[in-house]
Amino acid sequence: MFEIIILILAGLGAGIVTGLAGASAVIIAAPLLIVFLDYPTYMAIGIALSIDVFASLVATYIYRKENRFRIKESIILLITASGTAIIGSYFSIKLPSEQLGIATGFGVLVVGLSLILKSRRKLLATKQVPFQKKYKIILLVIVGLVIGAIAGFFGGGGGMSILFALVFILGYKTHEAIGTSVFMMIFIALFGGVAHYINMEFSITALLIGAVGGIVGAYIASKYANSLNEKSLNKLVGIVIMILGVLLVFKNIIY
Repeated sequence: MFEIIILILAGLGAGIVTGLAGASAVIIAAPLLIVFLDYPTYMAIGIALSIDVFASLVATYIYRKENRFRIKESIILLITASGTAIIGSYFSIKLPSEQLGIATGFGVLVVGLSLILKSRRKLLATKQVPFQKKYKIILLVIVGLVIGAIAGFFGGGGGMSILFALVFILGYKTHEAIGTSVFMMIFIALFGGVAHYINMEFSITALLIGAVGGIVGAYIASKYANSLNEKSLNKLVGIVIMILGVLLVFKNIIY
């Protein structure tokens, strides 16, 4: 029963951060599965990525209905990120579980901090410098490769990295960036989740339980995202994520 509760909570939390901030579900789900259920890090990331597929599908549907969705300009980012997500998933299994857990924990900390400081990043997006305009395609390819590697290797951070790229490089408005980011995470998370499952099978039942929470959380969060105070929300979610990251790092250091 305890396992079911944690799985549902992991899914709910994952869906909420996906729908509200376009963040990868992994940054919430993976730490909970590792800290409270003692799942192997690689397996937890695989389940979390798979939950992300369901949460991102629902969030994309809501944002698409609100006309906050622009994929044409970011297709290069999607293609490059999806490919490297598979490569990153393959190589991450070669790391010992403890080291991967510590690395994931630090990655989660960085993402949490980026959420808290998100309002500052929006200032950077108000004006694109000539360098960005001239080398936009090259920048998108490079950033896509990095995003895919992060999503596949560490599991978390892909969604926020995409959000940053859409806002900073392509000049998307925040809501458009979130709507497009969750759409792209459907494919990146799918490729990463499948690769993780092939390398280390996980319980489909556990995935489905977590997915239910993810669907509910993503629907509610996406539905009310436009009426929320974005700055306060990002600070709150960022603090929670950073706390989970600290727990994850210390758990792997101690044990």
